[in-house]
This record gives sequence, C-alpha cells and structure tokens, in this order.
Amino acid sequence: MSRRSDMTTVIILTSNYKIKGDIGLIPGLRLTDYISGARDFIAVVDAEVSDLAGKQLLACGFINVHRRNIEVIMPVEDEGR
Repeated sequence: MSRRSDMTTVIILTSNYKIKGDIGLIPGLRLTDYISGARDFIAVVDAEVSDLAGKQLLACGFINVHRRNIEVIMPVEDEGR
C-alpha cells in the first residue's frame, strides 16, 4: 500500500512487542503533540508486530495500540541513531 502524505511511519515499543506502522501525523509535526492529544488508543495502519527478539508475529492493515502500553515511540527515520 502506498503511504499517504498525512502519515508518519513510527516504531512503537511495548513491554512485549515492537510495532512498525503508520499513524495519522503529517511528517515534520511533533510526535509528542500527537501522543499528548491522543485518546486511549493510537490507530496504526499497515502494522507489523514482532516480539522483542525480532520474530514477526503478524501483519495487518489496522490495529489500535493502547497509549498506556507504549513505552517508546519514534519516527522510523530516527531508528538506529
């Protein structure tokens, strides 16, 4: 699926999972503001969910991630810095 211009690809880490996917944030805007303004769940599209060892568990078009479970979130462009 092609990425829309109003989406940002992020990596989300929880205590058990690594999630990579797109959220409804225009690239260049502050991720902190997006998270602070979000309700209980963050919608992630084109999601890939792996365990912390890197084994892919599932890939799906849409998942909701509860904010309370997010330990780390970062734009994918910052991964490995």
